[in-house]
Amino acid sequence: MDKPESLRLRLHVDPLLLAGILMLGAAGLVVLYSATGADQHMVVRQGGRMLLGLAVMAGVAQFKPETLIRLAPWLYSAGLILLVVLNFIGTGRGAHRWLDLGVGRFQPAEIMKLAVPMTCARFLTAGDLPPSWTRLALSGVFILLPVVLIAMQPDLGTAVLVMAAGGFVIFLAGLSWRAMLALVLVVAASMVPLWSLLHDYQRQRILTLLDPQQDPLGAGYHIIQSVIAVGSGGLFGKGWLQGTQSRLEFLPERHTDFIFAVVCEEFGFAGAALLIALYLLIIARGLSIAAGAQDHASRLLAGSLSLTLFIYVFVNMGMVVGQLPVVGVPLPMISYGGSSLVTLMAAFGMLMSVHTHRKKMLF
Repeated sequence: MDKPESLRLRLHVDPLLLAGILMLGAAGLVVLYSATGADQHMVVRQGGRMLLGLAVMAGVAQFKPETLIRLAPWLYSAGLILLVVLNFIGTGRGAHRWLDLGVGRFQPAEIMKLAVPMTCARFLTAGDLPPSWTRLALSGVFILLPVVLIAMQPDLGTAVLVMAAGGFVIFLAGLSWRAMLALVLVVAASMVPLWSLLHDYQRQRILTLLDPQQDPLGAGYHIIQSVIAVGSGGLFGKGWLQGTQSRLEFLPERHTDFIFAVVCEEFGFAGAALLIALYLLIIARGLSIAAGAQDHASRLLAGSLSLTLFIYVFVNMGMVVGQLPVVGVPLPMISYGGSSLVTLMAAFGMLMSVHTHRKKMLF
């Protein structure tokens, strides 16, 4: 009979990371049940997506990190081609974000959340670290190509996440202070032209952040109702299934982008703090895996994926409490949805691969 340690190594599972993922997934289903008005069909469907995600995670974990890195250019190229095709045959509410496969819909932009950090990690570690200015510039091109195509759909939230995933690889590669200062200046200088490229509704979201009361029944409605829900939860919340903002449908998008407001209203500050602690546990475990990686490419990839999860959580929660513009970023493992969930589980599979394929196992 196999020992638990031997079985764990053969399955390439990290117990601590898996425990955090399972607890987060269970919490997501509990909150979703309330957010959807006790819609069992949606909860079962989301549970099926989580099972699919776990299967994808387990499958990805079986590949060695070097194999995943070798596949990066192919995945990046496929994703780029799909993003271009999406402009012609894509579907969505006023946007071109989805490919209709007949049996379901698929969002090609999700591929780039993995392909961009994988490609940048492969490219930067092919030379000396810290990277040269030439390699930094070329890495910037690898990041900006998909970011621009995704922003054109338009999907600003996913574009931000893809840019963050690639940017973290560059940062972890060991930038000098001079290089970091140069990047900050470039980003600052690009703000003015980027403002003119934004769609009217995107500019309105930023202006609404500054003063949501200027249009309380229109552009500011989401933020106002979300902040009311968050504040009404108090310390321990109103109780599961007792949230008035969500149950009476004052809160829009309560089962997707604004589901954190449901958490705050029903479980209060205590519940929100526990959820944040669970995210921090998973992120910390991911960074620990990155620190123990046996090669530079695996370290950059694992570190980028872990920090991108932080951006996911930070942007969504900041958006819900009215501190960041509404950009359509779901709360990982909690919000209803399929493409982003499966992508996230694939990222967890990569983290497990980096940890469990090391020659010398260290917890």
